[in-house]
Amino acid sequence: MKASGLRKGSIISEKGDLYLVVEMDHRTPGNYRACYQVYLKSLKDGRVVKQRYNPDDEVEDVRLEAQKAQYLYRDNSGFHFMDMETYDTVILNEEIVGGAKNYIKENSEITFLYHNKKPVSIELPSRVDLRVIEAPVGLRGDTEGTARKQITLETGFKLNVPLFIKEGDVIRIDTETGEYVGRV
Repeated sequence: MKASGLRKGSIISEKGDLYLVVEMDHRTPGNYRACYQVYLKSLKDGRVVKQRYNPDDEVEDVRLEAQKAQYLYRDNSGFHFMDMETYDTVILNEEIVGGAKNYIKENSEITFLYHNKKPVSIELPSRVDLRVIEAPVGLRGDTEGTARKQITLETGFKLNVPLFIKEGDVIRIDTETGEYVGRV
């Protein structure tokens, strides 16, 4: 397909690796030809790279299959998931799971993205609810403005939240930005 057909959320193959189009800008710098500046997130390791394409450049569009799975547990061999259709156990390494490990807890449902019958990425819901397991006490005079404190969630993820959050609270987190959204 042509680069002009790229959209946010498209998956392409670039130099043998799969990338998700995160952001795309149409640029016309001065008297030069128009181009697309595309931010690509690697499905392999999660890093974001910037790439420029001319509108008529060819890019390889990739179709991924989505399949539901349930997260079971983590051990030395990796992250264990159960395929919801076949009930087979799928073990993924930390490279594929990436930053999603901060948001998945036991028995939570996620979506695998498969390419050539091999899982390449995990798709999370846009927001998840997690329990606070460790939270220092907020100081009384620090409630003015945007005072924050660092807490630990049930997945081990550390996050800065407002001072009124306490141990045992369930909070909602945006999985795209990793930021606190609100209490549940």
